Amino acid sequence: MKNTQTIEEYVTKQIKRGKKKLKVIRELYEKVSEGKIRIEDPSPPTTFLQYLKRLDYTLWFWTTLLLIILALLSIAVTDLLPALLPMRYVLGTIYVLFIPGYVLIEALYPEEKSLSPLERLALSIGLSLAIIPLIGLILNYTPWGIRLAPIVASTTVYSIALLITAAYRKYTLIQLAWEKARAQSRRTSRV
Repeated sequence: MKNTQTIEEYVTKQIKRGKKKLKVIRELYEKVSEGKIRIEDPSPPTTFLQYLKRLDYTLWFWTTLLLIILALLSIAVTDLLPALLPMRYVLGTIYVLFIPGYVLIEALYPEEKSLSPLERLALSIGLSLAIIPLIGLILNYTPWGIRLAPIVASTTVYSIALLITAAYRKYTLIQLAWEKARAQSRRTSRV
């Protein structure tokens, strides 16, 4: 491995050369985005459970799960505390118009480079507008019908199932990258 150093060492070296810290960090981000610098985790998670415990990998997962839980709580609590109705509207909008499409996009495109953040946002909203009516259509042909409880329950099951699927797909990408890096380092050490 040529020129291996930690991010902290890189930033410190650039600051000693007279650059401002924010400018160095911005340049580092741009170089990583362009592929000029590759960042590797020296100890990536080896199991799916370890992956889920690492917030540096799964902050998106826990944030989405928290939004789902908060939306469910706001639905349950607003009957008792009507003052929290605006919170229910905000969380319900995110729950219905963003999360179903977002978890599908994360499951279909687990690699960050495959879509830009703006494309992810637009597709998440657009797909949510398609998924929620499909869930309603399916529920229409069940004994439960289209009522609040069945819609919330089925949307929650759908969202959590795809959230876990997306997390697992992202974990497998990390495993593949780690195995590829190990194989490459073994090849270079033999030569």
